[in-house]
Amino acid sequence: MLLDTALKEQILNDHSRDSTLLRIKDTLNKGIDWNEKFYPEEEKEKFYDAISGGRLPKFDSLQDMINGMGITVHDTWATHITIMSLDITGDQYRAVIHYKVQDHFGLDNDDILQIKYHPLRFFRIWFVLQRYHQFGFRPFMTDMDAIVEITGGPNDK
Repeated sequence: MLLDTALKEQILNDHSRDSTLLRIKDTLNKGIDWNEKFYPEEEKEKFYDAISGGRLPKFDSLQDMINGMGITVHDTWATHITIMSLDITGDQYRAVIHYKVQDHFGLDNDDILQIKYHPLRFFRIWFVLQRYHQFGFRPFMTDMDAIVEITGGPNDK
């Protein structure tokens, strides 16, 4: 539950221009047919473009390094974003969005090759210990879920 809460807070507090949530909101604002009160089927591809150009939730801030999230999760392995509902009434919409995020606990090749981890002996030892075949390495998977609600209208920027 605490990881789910941390994920939701990370999503809601990301106000950068690369925020996936803000990109989804912008796509909805621009794509909704406000006269007919629906989102056109042919506009769905714009969500893929918006999200793939954004920054998926990560726990890599200075605060995350201090509070333990940087070690517990840090980067994520897979993210699935679903718009669960979209209600358009008058000049406003309300959308419920589900983020399902998965990570594996440990270091992968990309992690250990990063300039900030590779020089540190602790991380190199951790990398070898978790992969040494006689220890019977089994990845530890972390699943996180967050449901967020957004609202907006045609004049939102």
